[in-house]
Amino acid sequence: MTVSSREDGVIIRVLAGVGRIFLNFLATVGKLSMFTGRALMHCVTPPFYFRLVLRQMVDIGYYSLPVVGMTAIFTGMVLALQSYSGFSRFSAEGAVATVVVLSMTRELGPVLAGLMVAGRIGASMAAEIGTMRVTDQVDALTTLSTNPFKYLVAPRLIAGLTMMPLLVLVADIIGVFGGFLIGVNKLGFNPANYLTQTFEFLEVKDVVSGLTKAAAFGFVISLMGCYHGYNSRGGAQGVGTATINAVVSSLILILIFNYIITEMFFAR
Repeated sequence: MTVSSREDGVIIRVLAGVGRIFLNFLATVGKLSMFTGRALMHCVTPPFYFRLVLRQMVDIGYYSLPVVGMTAIFTGMVLALQSYSGFSRFSAEGAVATVVVLSMTRELGPVLAGLMVAGRIGASMAAEIGTMRVTDQVDALTTLSTNPFKYLVAPRLIAGLTMMPLLVLVADIIGVFGGFLIGVNKLGFNPANYLTQTFEFLEVKDVVSGLTKAAAFGFVISLMGCYHGYNSRGGAQGVGTATINAVVSSLILILIFNYIITEMFFAR
């Protein structure tokens, strides 16, 4: 075999590998799109399992409050300290309150809450549905004339879409309160002046953009957890793989959608 033939063979193998990756990507996008369409259809058509939706709301919203609240308050406190340290070099310490509230409502509140919930809820959904899939419980639902999408997927999507904005709203309040505590008790700000600076530059668009991100993140987290769990195969190892894929894909999509929504609201 000549050198030219070997080089051609290497090029062909590389291109074939790239082609396989691209085709697998397109196949995954197609499967995910079909799964999303079916899930959305079952979210808006009866019958509705309100008890299951309520249970998922409690799991996603109420039980996620501690971790989201702790993340938010310490983020607000650190943000106030870092802002003061940086702005003091330019004698602009008065902008600390504005930076804290805008950063929390626009970016840090929804993103950090989304990351925390993705790690907690996304993994839980994938593991639960994945276990049901590999133990044939999903097929048993079909045998009992219960649509798995209606029973397993739709309640989680509805709960994620509705509860994440509430969680982020609470996170925004707690984070701003954390910045207020540090600003007043450690940095020596006047409480009335700090609150005035907090609300003076805050606009409705800042809060709405954060809540829009939260709704999108909640949908993405629930969708990825359900999708990877529903399509898991191969016993316990497959469930573990589905759980990892659900969390990783949720984190990546959160960052992507964060940029897209920010571009929609604040691009000039």
